Amino acid sequence: MAVGILLMSATACGQQAVPDVDQAALDAELAAALADPTIYFCPMDLDVRSDEAGFCPRCRMALIAGHADPVDYEMDLEVTPRVLEAGTVATLHLTVRDPYEKRIVSDFELMHEKIFHLFVMSQDLEFFAHVHPAQGPDGDFFLDIELPQGGMYQVLADFFPNAAMPQLIAKSFIVPGGDLAPVTLPVDYTTPRQGENLLVELLTEPVAPLAGQETEMNFHVTPAEGLEEYIGAWGHMLAVSDDLIDTVHGHPFIADGGSDMLFHLQFPRARTYRVFVQFQRLGVVNTVYFDVPVTELGL
Repeated sequence: MAVGILLMSATACGQQAVPDVDQAALDAELAAALADPTIYFCPMDLDVRSDEAGFCPRCRMALIAGHADPVDYEMDLEVTPRVLEAGTVATLHLTVRDPYEKRIVSDFELMHEKIFHLFVMSQDLEFFAHVHPAQGPDGDFFLDIELPQGGMYQVLADFFPNAAMPQLIAKSFIVPGGDLAPVTLPVDYTTPRQGENLLVELLTEPVAPLAGQETEMNFHVTPAEGLEEYIGAWGHMLAVSDDLIDTVHGHPFIADGGSDMLFHLQFPRARTYRVFVQFQRLGVVNTVYFDVPVTELGL
């Protein structure tokens, strides 16, 4: 932000105004800036603020001007056919509604090159898909997806209504024939994971993550040659608790296209979390996961 000041230069006799400075113009510029103190913020990293337009230095999303409405929006989910079968294709129909008049919301901000991100997961977390539904003419969204097994599925919608705040809404549905018993995840976050064309290793700090405390998730991928941004970021992460109650979506805090990427993650509760990560190399999206146990502070 430009600030109008009186420019002075030191002389042997004291101080005098520098010639050719239009003080009235400087003061007018200052008054205009103070009259319109626009603040730009990152919709993903809300602590990133600026007094001018640009991009977030962390997730590289475009900064948004103004003050967003912090209310929660609503989303309807309809799944067809009504009688679902494992191994067949279902259509997900998603409708976002404003919290005031319940009208269909059709205007969304871009978040990492898309206006709607959808995560679909089976209850046992063996099935995972990060997809992007198509928007229909009325503003709602549609996605055809094959459901490989019976049981409960959770869909997690990530979107950013215009003039609001980013939303993360979970819905669920059941495909007959599956086991609805709670899942017990194995504890394994030290074994490297092989993706389609790269190897992913994880080191956490602290080594034993604590609920409610920040954990550094340090991912090392090899080979680094050919790494590419995937929908606007060097990596994507979704952490899901074993009971499907907690979900945290994030992107690298530090990444430059090399082998090492740092994510910051705060696990909400003491559970075991399946942490899915996605990295793109040579046009191929690699999806792997790590099962991370989280304990209470002091236990």
